[in-house]
Amino acid sequence: MSPQLTPFEQDMLAQPGALSDLLGAGPTAGADDFIRRGWDRVVLTGMGSSHFAGIPTWRALTQLGLPCWLVDAGTLLETPELVTPNTLVIATSQSGASGEVVEATSRLRERWSSRIGILGITADATSPLADTADLAVLLHSGPEATVSTKSYLNTLGVHHRLTGIFRQTSASELDDELAGATEQVAVVVQNRLAADIGSTMLSAAAPRLVAVGKRDATATALYAALIMKEAAKVAVEGFVGGQFRHGPFELAGEGMTAMLYGAETREDDTSLNRLAEDLLSVGTSVILVGDVELPGARTLPTGGRNGLESLMTGAVVAQHLAVEVAHANGVQPGAFVFGNKVTTTL
Repeated sequence: MSPQLTPFEQDMLAQPGALSDLLGAGPTAGADDFIRRGWDRVVLTGMGSSHFAGIPTWRALTQLGLPCWLVDAGTLLETPELVTPNTLVIATSQSGASGEVVEATSRLRERWSSRIGILGITADATSPLADTADLAVLLHSGPEATVSTKSYLNTLGVHHRLTGIFRQTSASELDDELAGATEQVAVVVQNRLAADIGSTMLSAAAPRLVAVGKRDATATALYAALIMKEAAKVAVEGFVGGQFRHGPFELAGEGMTAMLYGAETREDDTSLNRLAEDLLSVGTSVILVGDVELPGARTLPTGGRNGLESLMTGAVVAQHLAVEVAHANGVQPGAFVFGNKVTTTL
């Protein structure tokens, strides 16, 4: 491995290995029975990228007709009434020590004791979350030096398995899909972007960066905006679907770069394409992450052949963009300045 690579970049390259470790560990014992107990409602919670990784799960469970909420742990602390007896709380914290997640799950356990179920998703079997949970599902992502990379992709993999249990998909089918995604990630992590992309995105006198995604790709857009701030020290906003048109569109035009995640030709919703065309018409630079190609836009292919692959490879493209923007901004990609890897302070 090249000694010039930063710890963030080294973690990026280690992602296929971490996913292979997750595959090799197999499904968590007891997860099927625990999830299928007949819960009255499901509440998904977390903070930061751990929370965003739950978005596809929330959509899938909602489509199955299950009463399901996706609430960040800070909001859950302020509205604990959402959790009632016979609720399954799926709490994700890659460290297992995120302040809001630990506090929320601890208070819920104290209030409801065994009348609720807590499934904790974490990389650390000795963490506070794992200790509070009825069932700990481990990420097997290994140590991570800085901004979330391995842990994010493995969290997507764990959520994929859990969603499959709700859907009653066989474990072998789920692992085949995860293996396919791992192979595709191994390709995309090696695909460095053109060195000029970061400098082009920051070339305007007042550059504005946004990340937009719809449906499951919302998770990737929000993750992309988060890690760009952490890794490149550049202000970028993430938007859910059509929200961008409700006000932020006024910032479009020369100097704005819009990164549109989930730009896949297999999607039947073409509203992201219309947004790209409208942005291009007013002079905005548009980056399409997927396989859609439009005149004037720059397409960054992911090679994703299904939803899981697109989620994982789209996240890797976001990491590559963060690296190039960091270089253009004159900072070491992924090096924390004011914050820490784990936020425990409320």
